[in-house]
Amino acid sequence: MATGIRILRSPSSVLSKCAQLSRNFRPEARCFSLFSRPRSAYEEHVPLSPVGRLQLAISSGLEAFLDPRKGDAVADFGEATAQPYFIYKLRDRMLMNPTGRRILRDRPRLTSKSLDIPRLRALPSNTVGHNYAAWLDAEGVTPDTRAQVRYIDDEECAYVMQRYRECHDFYHALVGLPVFREGEVALKAFEFANTGLPMTGLAVFSALTLKKGEWRRFLDIYGPWAVRNGARADDVVNVYWEEELETDINELRTRLGIETPPDLRAMRREAREARRREKEAKEAMARAAV
Repeated sequence: MATGIRILRSPSSVLSKCAQLSRNFRPEARCFSLFSRPRSAYEEHVPLSPVGRLQLAISSGLEAFLDPRKGDAVADFGEATAQPYFIYKLRDRMLMNPTGRRILRDRPRLTSKSLDIPRLRALPSNTVGHNYAAWLDAEGVTPDTRAQVRYIDDEECAYVMQRYRECHDFYHALVGLPVFREGEVALKAFEFANTGLPMTGLAVFSALTLKKGEWRRFLDIYGPWAVRNGARADDVVNVYWEEELETDINELRTRLGIETPPDLRAMRREAREARRREKEAKEAMARAAV
């Protein structure tokens, strides 16, 4: 008759085995740290730690405040401040819109090649495409100058930011605002009221650095226009611009609920002419008094 022999392990060997199992099966989640960076999520992604993101927001924000025309600074500040909340909210607004969902699914890019700028120039003068091409020519810019998104951690949200960035010139053409400082501030105020992105709000504060006459025009005309139209208009990020190129531009404005502001270039010319006449009148009075 076989006799079973039971071997008892010592308490120390059991504890040693448990410790080994604990090391082998410990969770992979990383502890949160102000200096830890997430893993890269897409090819161009530059992950930032919370501290690194704060540093980028401060440095780029200061540059963008002093000059909202500095594209690199504006782009970096936009990405540094858009998450963790604002860019997700904008993405969700696209997901709630049928056209926005199609844009997220198709992921089109707005470039000189994809838009075929020579063809747009040949479209009727009342179309979105022709006005867009004419605006590019008048301002001396191209669709290919928009920086690649790098600092947004979520890959889909990175596309949302890229789409917003590439659509910016369409917003200019739609409302007729030029690219110089005063026009950029007015358009950014419109975008802030429409998208809620913090970067566009910073540009509104940069209106404080405008010259006296520009500041007065912003307070009296372009600021109120931007808030009123940006708040009531449909989400411009949900416009599939590639499908609207042959649309009558006034029809699109009506559909979106956007009215055009007074011609800023014309107002600046009138202001310069008024200053010239005033100067000449003062000089004439001074000569007559001699």
